[in-house]
Amino acid sequence: MNNSVTNTARLLGAGLRALLVLTLVTGVLYPLVVTGIAQGLFPGRANGSEIKADGKVVGSSLIGQAYNLPPEEGRETPAPDLKWFQGRPQNGLGTNSVNTRYKLVLSGATNRSGDDEELVQWVKDAKAAVVKDNSTDTYKVKPSQVPPDAVTSSGSGLDPDISPRYADLQVHRVAERNGLSTAQVRKLVEEHTEGRTLGFMGEPRVNVLELNVALKELTAKS
Repeated sequence: MNNSVTNTARLLGAGLRALLVLTLVTGVLYPLVVTGIAQGLFPGRANGSEIKADGKVVGSSLIGQAYNLPPEEGRETPAPDLKWFQGRPQNGLGTNSVNTRYKLVLSGATNRSGDDEELVQWVKDAKAAVVKDNSTDTYKVKPSQVPPDAVTSSGSGLDPDISPRYADLQVHRVAERNGLSTAQVRKLVEEHTEGRTLGFMGEPRVNVLELNVALKELTAKS
């Protein structure tokens, strides 16, 4: 009986010591080491890849944002603020104004097949909206010019980037709305176009938030 109690107490003691040691190593020391390395080598990424403007954090380079006007009376969804570059359709596929904002809790795609009738109609409506929104008095957008990323969301619905082709499509409208020349705005797009990762992975891209921050600075100077 005494041996049984002694063995049980010994096993419980060993288990408790193992629990304390593992908690200290995996729950305290390891996180501190990883956090220290991340903060030392990659502070920007470790802190959420924040983007600042006028000394304030305005978002993350990893998450897309909506650029919308306040909803009109009697209307649930806001209209896009067309003085800014617009990102991809948000929270799944729909027309440019069907979704109200990028929401992390709603990350995801439609998971519909390519021949789904409603999906096909959404793409058609989105394309018509892109053509209408980006046509100006001196520049008319053709449906054939609209790239896929202008009318489809990413798999997460949170993609912060657009293709250089879609950014270029918006140049005339952005220039007109901000009183800038198309050359100025196109140069801005070129300066914020990133190539393929390591030269071969992915596609060239433009971060919409970074581009709009630069656009705001350019507009202020002009």
